[in-house]
Amino acid sequence: MSDNSRIEWTEATWNPVTGCSKVSPGCAHCYAETFAERWRGIPGHAYEQGFDLRLWPERLEVPLRWKRPRVVFVNSMSDLFHEDVPERFVADVFDVMCRARQHTFQILTKRHERLAELAPSLPWPSNVWMGVTVENRRFVHRADYLRQVPAAVRFISAEPLLGPLEGLDLGGIDWLIAGGESGPHHRRIDAAWATDLRDRCLAEGVAFFFKQWGGHRPKSNGRELGGRHWDDMPAPTRGGALAIA
Repeated sequence: MSDNSRIEWTEATWNPVTGCSKVSPGCAHCYAETFAERWRGIPGHAYEQGFDLRLWPERLEVPLRWKRPRVVFVNSMSDLFHEDVPERFVADVFDVMCRARQHTFQILTKRHERLAELAPSLPWPSNVWMGVTVENRRFVHRADYLRQVPAAVRFISAEPLLGPLEGLDLGGIDWLIAGGESGPHHRRIDAAWATDLRDRCLAEGVAFFFKQWGGHRPKSNGRELGGRHWDDMPAPTRGGALAIA
């Protein structure tokens, strides 16, 4: 967890769950797995179990102790809707978010089917934003599942962007984040893919955030697209969630 996140589109991270498993091509070079596995087998370390999934009930109430309002990325080191996270624990996380109304929470998943399955039984306060990852055209249907969720802000993370997102319907979507992959085995992003998403967002009134071109390091090739930075944040359309500038 971090109260000063280096992720450009958030301010803090909160990890009541750590560890995950791969479900689609975007997971191939997972930064979280790479980090966690460095510590496997080290007694007493938070990642002594590497990237094996682990629940941390003692971390649940951490956001309640943060008095200054923050934008918080939930489970930057996992996926809240992973099939091995009990439904009761997901509900506990949502209960904390309901009580910590001073913060805005951003949740991102690749488990779109489980998200749609659990969404009707969960509360959706206006300070909870919900997103899905869409890394290539094979997974544009994840946005259809997201549209079923009554979140104040719905967003798509096209990161790492691994191909053109032909067929992606932006209806009911408030925000789109795009970016290239980083790391020693990064797969290169094509500028045409990012430009197309930017242009479609501009045409359809969807906030667009370009995070990075990627490379060996996240900042290797900068963040400019078309000669400028794109740091748009969503304006709440169904709730009143806090947007950050």
